Amino acid sequence: MNNSGVREAEVVVVGAGQAGLAAAFHLRRTGYEPDRDFVVLDHAPRPGGAWQFRWPTLTYGKVHGMHALPGMELTGADPDRPSAEVIGAYFDAYERTFGLRVHRPVDVRSVRDGAGGRLLVETSEGAYATRALVNATGTWDRPFWPRLPGQADFRGRQLHSSGYRGPRDFAGQRVIVVGGGTSAVQQLLEISEVAAGTTWVTRRPPLFREGPFDEQQGRAAVALVEDRVRRGLPPRSVVSVTGLPMTEAMRRARERGVLVRHPMFDRVTATGVRWADGVRDDGVTGVDADAILYATGFRPALGHLAPLHLREPGGGSRLDGTRAVRDPRVHLVGYGPSASTVGANRAGRAAVRDIRQLLRPAVRTAA
Repeated sequence: MNNSGVREAEVVVVGAGQAGLAAAFHLRRTGYEPDRDFVVLDHAPRPGGAWQFRWPTLTYGKVHGMHALPGMELTGADPDRPSAEVIGAYFDAYERTFGLRVHRPVDVRSVRDGAGGRLLVETSEGAYATRALVNATGTWDRPFWPRLPGQADFRGRQLHSSGYRGPRDFAGQRVIVVGGGTSAVQQLLEISEVAAGTTWVTRRPPLFREGPFDEQQGRAAVALVEDRVRRGLPPRSVVSVTGLPMTEAMRRARERGVLVRHPMFDRVTATGVRWADGVRDDGVTGVDADAILYATGFRPALGHLAPLHLREPGGGSRLDGTRAVRDPRVHLVGYGPSASTVGANRAGRAAVRDIRQLLRPAVRTAA
């Protein structure tokens, strides 16, 4: 701590989800000591990243594409146990096993230029002066709500998928689910088991894929997201370009008439939603509803980085690998092409490799 009361750390990691823990693991592995050379700050109340906030009926067996953190497999998990519990316990054990000493709950309020070429990280537990920042804040704190004509007139319940707590809240109701991603489909299927009726609405026709998703297809999908990031555009999720894996549960739902997609409605009314004449092929112009669930995704939580002016005119933050083009001291992991669990692992390793080069003259070397 310097004379002004600001603590110093060579690296500050913001966020302790998959990407943040992967970065912390590689920092520790290469000789950086927690609370001496680097610090991990997490605003969540407990380990688990965004997984700890998932709805209780999303059991571990229903999770798609969960990749283990580096250095420690997740084994023996009960597929019928809530994913929030399984992955929360796994992250907790991971932090303790590798002695990562995550500080929580800590809110990072802003990151700005500080003295001596360092970044000043202002937080709820005080300020840190750091030579490099790994930002792994993900998207959970920024649910995206679409703005739609008539939305304020609806007399039923409107909620975002981040506030979904399970299908029981919709028993006997008429429910409209908006969104074409994995969460939208999972929640639609659950709600359809107890609701009086469901209507599924998406802006674009959903893309379902059958069979295995090979490495070549994965690289091609990631490349599409990387291209947007290189051009300074807001990233799309990897899932948005890979499509939805067709599961047995989805096939059954399709046979029951649940997985029938309708185009985006034109306006919300007091009692439901309405389409312009001719928009729907079946000639229906309106549906009444008791609830509208917006499974419309999230946006990157980067507001605390605003003082650094990393945002490009296109609306995104341009990266070279994980390094911000506008400020090479800042690495964004779990952003854009690294927003999957396996991508987050790779990004954490890549960020640490670059940071070691940046800090090489000043850091302590491993024994």
